[in-house]
Amino acid sequence: MLLMIELTTTEITALWDDMRAQATRECAHEPLLEQYLQSSVLEHTTLADALANRLSDELTCDILDTVILNEILRDFGRDISLITAAATDIQATFERDSACETRLSVFLFYKGFIALQAYRVANRLWSEGRYSLALLLQSQISLRFGIDIHPAAKIGRGIMLDHGFGLVIGETAVIEDAVSIMQSVTLGGTGKESGDRHPKIGHGVLIGPGAKILGNISIGCGAMVAASSVVLKPVAKHAIVAGVPARVVGDTQSDEPAMAMNHYFNCE
Repeated sequence: MLLMIELTTTEITALWDDMRAQATRECAHEPLLEQYLQSSVLEHTTLADALANRLSDELTCDILDTVILNEILRDFGRDISLITAAATDIQATFERDSACETRLSVFLFYKGFIALQAYRVANRLWSEGRYSLALLLQSQISLRFGIDIHPAAKIGRGIMLDHGFGLVIGETAVIEDAVSIMQSVTLGGTGKESGDRHPKIGHGVLIGPGAKILGNISIGCGAMVAASSVVLKPVAKHAIVAGVPARVVGDTQSDEPAMAMNHYFNCE
């Protein structure tokens, strides 16, 4: 049974209020961070405003100056789909990452999270036909975080990009809700072919570190791709695949292995 991955407006407000309360406590605990916490969190009454500020701070460069970024992000808070996705990604990362103690930590310190939200802005620009600006954002995200996501890719909600460094997601890739992806993963093509040429990742899939999934192939809902595997053929629902090239070595017995984050499998 697949779980619904979406927070309501009331839940998003409660999440942000909780994060602001965490920031207030942290100011008392670590006074040296008070100015940073004020400017990043406590000065903003909504998650939308704070996230727009975070993205502007992270993406500013010689070409994308503050004026341009503020124009891009001006209507950010009015797009409820972007804010819902961001809040759901925060919750997903908090629930799945054993090293994460607060939702505030996700917002402030997790580059996988902030790179994913920057991608979402670039994806909106791409959908509006503003291709050059979307590609410029992609370039800056890659330079800043070491995470390269084409703005045309389609990515759902409740996504955790754990560490994220070295992640590559191609133009026609599709990632459904509730997926967890580790560092150094590639969702790529297999050559110079054009058109629909990248993987389609189903709901709840767990992709281990260093895995390479290549070509227009589907990874079924509830499947798991083991670390450092090279996947060149479709993977059935709930299957565990491992190796180079990857082969089926087990069954996840779960619709959402991405939630458990258990990379262990027994192939005996």
